[in-house]
Amino acid sequence: MNKKDLTERDICSKFISPAVKRAGWDGMMQIREEVAFTKGRIIVRGKLVTRGKSKRITSFITSPIS
Repeated sequence: MNKKDLTERDICSKFISPAVKRAGWDGMMQIREEVAFTKGRIIVRGKLVTRGKSKRITSFITSPIS
């Protein structure tokens, strides 16, 4: 398998997510994938207001709140 032929999503699901789970992170409570962390830039042109494209991250790992 040539890693250069894989998509970012394939690499994440085949290599990164299993490694994070093997390291002891809980996949259901601590790992989120494909998360939008902004709603997008607000663009104002006269009276017209729209939002730009939202920013996303591939994986987001959180530690439990003590």
